[in-house]
Amino acid sequence: MMKTAKLLPVLAAFVLAAGCSGYRPAPAAFHEALYQPYVLDAGDSLRVTVFDQDNLTNTYSVDQAGYIAFPLIGSVPARGKTSKQVEQSIAGMLRQGYLRDPDVTVEIDRYRPVFVMGEVGAPGQYSYVPGMTVQKAVAAAGGFSPRANQNNVDITRDINGKVMTGRVVTSDPLLPGDTVYVRERLF
Repeated sequence: MMKTAKLLPVLAAFVLAAGCSGYRPAPAAFHEALYQPYVLDAGDSLRVTVFDQDNLTNTYSVDQAGYIAFPLIGSVPARGKTSKQVEQSIAGMLRQGYLRDPDVTVEIDRYRPVFVMGEVGAPGQYSYVPGMTVQKAVAAAGGFSPRANQNNVDITRDINGKVMTGRVVTSDPLLPGDTVYVRERLF
């Protein structure tokens, strides 16, 4: 009986340490991505304006392969590019026999969604809006459940083609395409 009593604190410490082993602070690249120019991916929607060409001015979606289908010139690569780079690509392709000096602007019409999972009222996919934080995304998903850990969450983010997961506080900003996972609290 005495041996069991002495082993109990050691066993409790081991269990607590094992429970903390899943903790992953956000890597440096995680926060650096917030200050980089926005790069396009599948699910984004672009508003392309070609001055004096109403038949070409429209909203175009980036497909799963990472392209937009543009009249006259066909598929334009968009994945991994900024809106300015896509703008230059479209203008360059239109210059090759279609328009003499095209004036093209590309703006983001709708960002790809964020996903909120775990201990929230209504887990699912939600529209991203510029300036969205974890707290705002959780609010859109029906708020925290009674069992939720409200101090920090895990975010999974694609950074330069590499998927990373890190733990952040609820005031941290989100990027389009992020997945937020709200964990259950222990006590």
